[in-house]
Amino acid sequence: MTTAKAVATPKPIAAGRIWLILIFLLGAMAGVAARLVYLQVLERDTLAEKARQQQQHYTPPTLARYPITDRRDTVVALDRPVFTLFAHPSHFKVEPTAIAHALAPLLGQSPTQLLAKFGTYPTGVPIAYEVSEEVAAKIRALNYDGLELNQAWQRIYPQQELMAGIVGYVDREHKGQAGIEFSQNDFLQVRNPQPLLSMNGLGQWLPALAPTDPQVLTQGYHVRLTVDSRLQQTARQALRQQLRKFNAKRGTVLVLEVASGALRALVSEPSYNPNQYYRADPALFRNWAVSDLYEPGSTFKPINTAIALELNAITPNTVLPDEGRIMVGGWPIQNSDFSQRGGRGALTISQVLGYSSNVAMVHMMNRIPRRHYYRYLHRLGLTQKVGSDLPFETAAQLKPAEQFIHYPIESATAAFGQGLSLTPLHLVQLLGAIANGGELVVPHVIEGLYDENGHLQRQPRRAEPRRVFSERTSTEVINMLGEVVRSGTGKPAHIPGYRLGGKTGTAQKAVGGTYGNQRITSFAAVFPLEQPQYVILAVVDEPQGDDAYGSTVAIPIVKAVTESLITIEGIPPPIPKNYGDPLLQHRCHNRKEHSRRMLWYSVFLPRWWRSLWCF
Repeated sequence: MTTAKAVATPKPIAAGRIWLILIFLLGAMAGVAARLVYLQVLERDTLAEKARQQQQHYTPPTLARYPITDRRDTVVALDRPVFTLFAHPSHFKVEPTAIAHALAPLLGQSPTQLLAKFGTYPTGVPIAYEVSEEVAAKIRALNYDGLELNQAWQRIYPQQELMAGIVGYVDREHKGQAGIEFSQNDFLQVRNPQPLLSMNGLGQWLPALAPTDPQVLTQGYHVRLTVDSRLQQTARQALRQQLRKFNAKRGTVLVLEVASGALRALVSEPSYNPNQYYRADPALFRNWAVSDLYEPGSTFKPINTAIALELNAITPNTVLPDEGRIMVGGWPIQNSDFSQRGGRGALTISQVLGYSSNVAMVHMMNRIPRRHYYRYLHRLGLTQKVGSDLPFETAAQLKPAEQFIHYPIESATAAFGQGLSLTPLHLVQLLGAIANGGELVVPHVIEGLYDENGHLQRQPRRAEPRRVFSERTSTEVINMLGEVVRSGTGKPAHIPGYRLGGKTGTAQKAVGGTYGNQRITSFAAVFPLEQPQYVILAVVDEPQGDDAYGSTVAIPIVKAVTESLITIEGIPPPIPKNYGDPLLQHRCHNRKEHSRRMLWYSVFLPRWWRSLWCF
């Protein structure tokens, strides 16, 4: 008999459990959906920004700078690529000793020094800075793992000390620290936007979006200066010669183009080599012609004369007394040569400047109410900075208005250039206003940014000229300055065939509020006298010797610079307006012969050649 087998039947799943699982799944799905809504909707902007930060990066722009040239495109400053060498000893695959011996002759360091550096940190050890391209190529050729070369830019200055006072220098971070490298840092930097780099899925930066090589951006573009290197060199040589001869502390020479305010030369000595700025005295980083105040002495007398003419206190025909020595407010004032010559009696205005009479200048300025005198000095900017494109300017200084107006001695000393102080740059600006017909222009050394075709692209913003003297006043003072060179203290400045005006200055130097034996000598010239184009100023601080005066110390400097200007700019001798003037006839036997020759020249020779006969 066959026994029947029992068949197992599945147990029914409880409906409650099914619903529980279903609810769990639905809840999980709802949670995921809610999370998606949160991420995609509520946190969308935040997460997108985080992703951008992880996948994209704005690299700092390479701080390349435009080359700098003089006005004739002689290179003054330019960038060249250099490298910083880092070592990562933990990644070396050969012995450190072998690497040290291979690098030593390339870097000018001993293997022992290099091994000591390798032992400082496992990675990121700086080994050498400012490695040249040639040396960097040799290091790459070694093909050692663990060596890294990071490119940077080095500023080099081919003119070395010649232009240091103007251009300044940049530090290792390529930031300007002196000169126009500092004051015009933004103007000199290449406008290179921050490049955007993107990362692919493998964490690699995409090379197609790498930043543009700064050399490409600067190619052909350069910042052109107003300065002429040849004139700068002449001025420096002449200045250094006089500094050595008179064992002087320092000196400066400025050449201003009076119509535009362009500085054709600006030399200050002693100077420094901007390629090795770290070896220089930090005091030299400030150009003292721009930053240091001094009392100009007699070179300020033309300014005072212009003020007196402008305020109708005098005319060119006015005669002033010169007693040699007077008392003002209980204080004695005398001429520098009073002990030898005494008083000179009645002097014309031209003679006042020619003899450089302090006493007569006091009488001149006493004709002006002190309040009006002070206001005019203030109008000339003698409480302000010049506003040039050079750094570290210092504002001129006057006594407080109440003191100047209340005490007669203050205006009396200001009459001959003491009791007030300004920079050499400020003085040359004021003299330029006389030379150009009465307009105060802003001295500057940057002409602008030029492209490869020589077209001007950008210029720094400069203040507009403003009138401070009338053309008539300017002409009258210029003629008087011509007399100073023709027959006064400026006679040694005469250049055969040319006419220039000028004024010497020998001022006591104030130290600690009192005047001692030290002096500052100077000479300012206006050239050419017929149609002034330039003001040339030389200032020498603390020359030694009994014969150290403006006429002996500063005039030879200005004369050498003026002669160089004639050659460089091709300035012809002036055309004489009056052929009957005895000075213009000294090569002719008589007036009839002179007239006959001038007629012949007028027919057969170019116009400017004709004047050569008369000189």
